[in-house]
Amino acid sequence: MAVVEEQPNATTTESASEDMFSILDKQRAAFLKEGAPSLAHRQQAIEKIHRLMIEYKDQMVQAISDDFGNRSFHETLMAEIFITLNAIKHNKKMVSKWMKPRSVPIAMDFKPGKGKVHYQPLGIVGIISPWNYPLQLAIVPVVQALAAGNRVMLKPSEHTPKTSELLNTMLSDAFSNDEVAVITGGPAEGAAFSGLEFDHLFYTGSTKVGRLVMQAAAKNLVPVTLELGGKSPCLVGEDCDLDRATPSITSGKLLNAGQTCVAPDYALVPEGKLDGFVEGIQREAMKLYPTMADNQQYTSIINNGHYERIKGLIEDAKEKGAEVVEVYPKDEDLAANRKIPLTLVLKVTEDMEIMKEEIFGPVMPVMTYSGLDEAMKYINEHPRPLALYYFGNDTGQRDKVIEGTTAGGVCINETLFHLAQEELPFGGVGPSGSGSYHGIAGFKTFSHEKSVFYQSKFNLTGIFRAPYGKVFNTIIKMKIGK
Repeated sequence: MAVVEEQPNATTTESASEDMFSILDKQRAAFLKEGAPSLAHRQQAIEKIHRLMIEYKDQMVQAISDDFGNRSFHETLMAEIFITLNAIKHNKKMVSKWMKPRSVPIAMDFKPGKGKVHYQPLGIVGIISPWNYPLQLAIVPVVQALAAGNRVMLKPSEHTPKTSELLNTMLSDAFSNDEVAVITGGPAEGAAFSGLEFDHLFYTGSTKVGRLVMQAAAKNLVPVTLELGGKSPCLVGEDCDLDRATPSITSGKLLNAGQTCVAPDYALVPEGKLDGFVEGIQREAMKLYPTMADNQQYTSIINNGHYERIKGLIEDAKEKGAEVVEVYPKDEDLAANRKIPLTLVLKVTEDMEIMKEEIFGPVMPVMTYSGLDEAMKYINEHPRPLALYYFGNDTGQRDKVIEGTTAGGVCINETLFHLAQEELPFGGVGPSGSGSYHGIAGFKTFSHEKSVFYQSKFNLTGIFRAPYGKVFNTIIKMKIGK
């Protein structure tokens, strides 16, 4: 999720744009001169990033923590380093297979011709990455774009300046800027970057900013992949085992202090399970974080603006009649470290701001329902989410939820883990995004699937050319009737 906190200055935008145009021109000239890179070149580029990840690992962990005020080292190692390294290894291993032309069936009338799909790099790919996972959400799309044979310009978030500068240092150490370039700066640079004539633009962040990015790209007819977010529901089934479900739901909500695009945003719980659900979440939260104020494993909110926004959502809900349950050691002062405890919000109503926008913090509204159809109806009447989580053991109920709702991705009896599966495409639908990446889905996103028809030396296509005669008339009548 990206938050624009200031308006771009026109002079700054112009100068930033001029520098970006220069780099873009260099990359395009190099691409046109050298063409699609070989398999060996692509694998070498991916291996360079692998080495950078290992070399800069400790510096990156520290930089991210500094940018957040406190970011759990363990979370960074797991959700940034580990997941990114897995993606790198997968791309390096699979790119040779992905690059091969794919044969497709040809209709009997046109045989013995053959058809193949060739995967061609698009050219120059622009990538705008967010602050919440500033390493993973920058490097993984860069790797996928390189695997597909492209050149890349990366614009990381201004809200994590130390991480962005380190990304610049890392990548400029290994690549010339006509292959991979990093553009740092604030909203002015971001606005200029969105308007460049890329061959593809890949954006991860908020729906609000995503609309602006898409508008800027549309001026040059640049195709866009949008990885957004939204209010991802956690649907607790009527036969759910709460002792199994609440550890996953709690940890999924509190990873990175809820600042995760696929975090469970709100919970839908059967009426008879509400008390047990609330008790289970409280119990698990205290197990995970018995202390919070000085606990280095509990992450701070990224900045004051975001902190105040989340607190404002809680206060608005209170004023409109919600019951708020905060889960943390009561003798701790969390405000000084910009930390917010797990906060359950009960008795919510649709007029509360917390039910209108993505929370992106450790706050979970909890709603009750009287039947599965009612819960699914609520989900379907709201904007399509990036993720949906279902907890329950009945396969019929599970399949009903999978088939009867629409979301970017689904986890059954788990949260978040679908994002870490390289063979599963990751992306949203409707307001939660368009397009996908990870694995072959990402390779295809950054490739042009070129259709090629191979004609055989001996063929019968002459009958489809003028002057048309009896043979043509006979065949057409057989195919389409009189």
